[in-house]
Amino acid sequence: MASARFPGGKSVDVAANWTAPAPGRPVCVNGTPWILYLLEECVDNVWEYCSVVIGLVSMFCFLLSTLPQVYEAYRSGKVEEAMSFGFLFFLFSGDLTSFAGCYLTSQLPIQLVTVVFYIFTDLILISQFLYYKIKNSSSRKSPVLKWLCFAWCGAATLVLLALPKLIVENNATLDPKSPSTSSSVEVTGYICGYLASIFYLCSRFPQLYKNFQRQSTEGTSYLLFALAMMGNGTYGLSVIVVLPALEGSKQTFIIKHLAWLIGSLGVLMLDFFVTAQFIMYRKNCSAKSSILLSVPEVEPLLREEVELSML
Repeated sequence: MASARFPGGKSVDVAANWTAPAPGRPVCVNGTPWILYLLEECVDNVWEYCSVVIGLVSMFCFLLSTLPQVYEAYRSGKVEEAMSFGFLFFLFSGDLTSFAGCYLTSQLPIQLVTVVFYIFTDLILISQFLYYKIKNSSSRKSPVLKWLCFAWCGAATLVLLALPKLIVENNATLDPKSPSTSSSVEVTGYICGYLASIFYLCSRFPQLYKNFQRQSTEGTSYLLFALAMMGNGTYGLSVIVVLPALEGSKQTFIIKHLAWLIGSLGVLMLDFFVTAQFIMYRKNCSAKSSILLSVPEVEPLLREEVELSML
C-alpha cells in the first residue's frame, strides 16, 4: 500500500500562532489554511487543492484496507488456509521500507504516524496468521497461546501510541537541509521508494498463486483488495491532477514520483487479477455451501432405508 502524496520539503513554517516565515522561504498568502496547518503545503489553486484532497482519500482507503481482513480472519478462524504468508511478508516489508524512507528524509509527522499504523495492522495480520496456524494444527486448546496473543496485541498497541511521538521528537533535532546530508537523503529516499514498490508488487503473486491452488478465495476479504485498489487509483490520480498547476518541468516531477507510481499502478493492475479470481471462484464457494446444506437431508433418508431393510 503506497502512501498518499505529500511534498518532500516544507515550504512554510507552521505553528499554533502564525509567525513570519524564515528568510529565503516564500510567503503563503492565498493558501488553504487547513492544508497549510496539516501538511505544511501552500496550496493556492484548484489543481493542487484537488490533488491534496484526492491524496488524503487515498491515505484513508489504505488506513481502512486491512481492517476487514482482520475481522474476516477472526470470524473464520482459518486464515492460514486462505492467506499466503508471502503476501503478508512482502506487504510488511514494503511498509517497513516506506517507514525507513519517511524517517530518513524527515517527512511530516502525519506521514510517520500513518506508516506506523500500516506496520501495526501488518503485524496484527501476521500475528493472526501464526496464532490460528498454531491453534488449528494443535490437537488440544492451549490457554497460554491465547494469553500470549493478548499480551502481544497490548504491547503492539502501546508501541503504536508511543512510537510516533518519539520519532517526531528525534526527527525535529535533525537538519535535513544541511548541505552534507541533502544529497544522501535524496538518494536514500529514492532507494526506499523503489524497494517499497518492488515489495508491494511482489506481495500479490503469492496470494494469486494461493487462490489458484485452492481454486477458492474463501476466508479472504475482498474489501482488503478493493480498498487497496481505490487507494492506489486515487494516489495515481492525485499525482496526475497536479500537473497543470506545475510551474517547473513536468518531466522532472514525474521522474521524482516514478517509483511510487510504478508501485501503485502496478499493484492496481495485479489487484484486477485478484478481483477476477473472486468472481471466478465465487461459484466454487456457492457449490460447496449447497453441498453442505444438502448433507443433513441425505443422512435421515439413509437411516430410513437401513431401518426398512432390517424389517
